[in-house]
Amino acid sequence: MDWMVLIAAGLLEVIGVIGIKRVAKNNNWTNNIILIGGFFLSFKLLVGAMGTIPLATAYAVWTGIGTVGAAIVGMIFFKESKSWLRIGCILGIIFAVVGLKLVS
Repeated sequence: MDWMVLIAAGLLEVIGVIGIKRVAKNNNWTNNIILIGGFFLSFKLLVGAMGTIPLATAYAVWTGIGTVGAAIVGMIFFKESKSWLRIGCILGIIFAVVGLKLVS
């Protein structure tokens, strides 16, 4: 169950990052609520997941989901680079996070 909570925390981190991008483009209440709400809920779920998941593993998975998710959202919705090198680096992050999970 804590793994599902951790994955949800990572996905909510992506929502928070989307909020940052939206606030940078248009600083209004809606975008600030997305930013603050996404990160607040993400941190709350991360804290809950760390009850049974080791610190390094939980943090790596959380930041990995956030980093990969933000990169993918940037490529799809904000017209950021889709170069093969960038995609290769995203795959590297995924492999590193999975590797940390496997060795913990």
